[in-house]
Amino acid sequence: MNVSNESKEDQLKWWQLSLIGIGCTIGTGYFLGSAIGIKATGASILLSFLLAAIGTYIVYRLLAKMTAEDPQKGSFCYYAGKAFGRWAGFSCGWNYWTSNILIMGSQLTALAILSRFWFPNVPLWLFAAGYAALSILVVVAGTKGFDRLENVMAIAKVAAILMFIILAVAAIAGWIPGDAQKPSFPLTGGEFFSEGWAGFGSSLIYAFYAFGGIEVIGLMAMQLEKKEDAPKAGSVMLIVLAVIYTASLALAVSLTSIGSFHEKESPFVTALSSYDLSFFPHVFNAAIIIAGFSTLTAALFGVTTLLVTLGEGGDAPKFFSKTTKGKKKLALPSLGLATAGMVLSIIAALLLPGKIYEYITTAAGIMLLYNWSFIILSSLKILKLSIWEKALGSAGIVLLLAAIAGTLLEGIGRSGFFLSLLFAAIIGVMCLFMKKKWKQNPSGC
Repeated sequence: MNVSNESKEDQLKWWQLSLIGIGCTIGTGYFLGSAIGIKATGASILLSFLLAAIGTYIVYRLLAKMTAEDPQKGSFCYYAGKAFGRWAGFSCGWNYWTSNILIMGSQLTALAILSRFWFPNVPLWLFAAGYAALSILVVVAGTKGFDRLENVMAIAKVAAILMFIILAVAAIAGWIPGDAQKPSFPLTGGEFFSEGWAGFGSSLIYAFYAFGGIEVIGLMAMQLEKKEDAPKAGSVMLIVLAVIYTASLALAVSLTSIGSFHEKESPFVTALSSYDLSFFPHVFNAAIIIAGFSTLTAALFGVTTLLVTLGEGGDAPKFFSKTTKGKKKLALPSLGLATAGMVLSIIAALLLPGKIYEYITTAAGIMLLYNWSFIILSSLKILKLSIWEKALGSAGIVLLLAAIAGTLLEGIGRSGFFLSLLFAAIIGVMCLFMKKKWKQNPSGC
């Protein structure tokens, strides 16, 4: 679907795409998931985030290049099918749908964990159910101002990080009283890699997960006034994210001991917990919840729309492409299946309240990287790339494989890895059942 006929008002300048990208990417994966990464590797989480930023840039650059040359509604699903055949497009589409269902489960669990900051005795699953119901209501209501709400939430996310950075610098400067250790960045090998190379390898997936959502920005590159500005928009966005991510994490690990961080509290709240800032945990926690809810709702919109597209293309039952009549076209069958996925996440939170966030986050992150690998491999086959661009793509594959392999180095990561393989196997079986249908209808994704 070419976008050359879009009105000038509907098109984006490169800096607008950068801002949208920053807002869509920052989520609970960073605000809460980074605590798991710190716990796994210590201060070397900064190196994990820098490597993840490089890998994310490579994926975005190649996706933006394919989008600029051949804008398509199916985007990375279409490109995978074009490069490797119908099975690849089908697998890519369903893998993306599944990974986003898991991401929604991760977001729900994170929101529930953060809400228990104020209400520690309320069961995790009850908060998760409440947020799920609220997000479904927003989608059903179809509020016209949702885009504006997302922009406001993007500002809230960045403002929360900047607030932490300012307060952390003030704490290090000695301007804030409190019963805290003397701030110092752990530079020695034993402190920087507190859990050795195995811990560092296992932390990569959490760093990559914090950059999740970049493929959505690749889709929006179609709306640029100048399609050739897509790589520049992505570069600026990722530079900004890399700077604020690493700066805030460096300050966090400098303000308190590595052993203080845990998965049930944002590392930024933990870092300032010994200072006389009684307002900060409440304000920061609220900002994260608001931002996380916006990410959850956007993901629900996304998976609902994606399943409609899969249904229209013949890669899902036609039933899921149906929408209601009238001005407010609701994809109720698609929304129903997404809701079922969220319900399963809530049940999992009820049955496994202790480690559910790590399990779901790891599995979601791995499945996200499966799709990113498809994007790079598709570009290497479709595009006419220079030797430098091919080398860059190969380096991206190495980084993605390192992050996936790193999950095998510790228990929770291994569970997430095998969970992702289970979903991949189910999609593979679905492919086998679809072969006969594809022979009758050989059109792409």
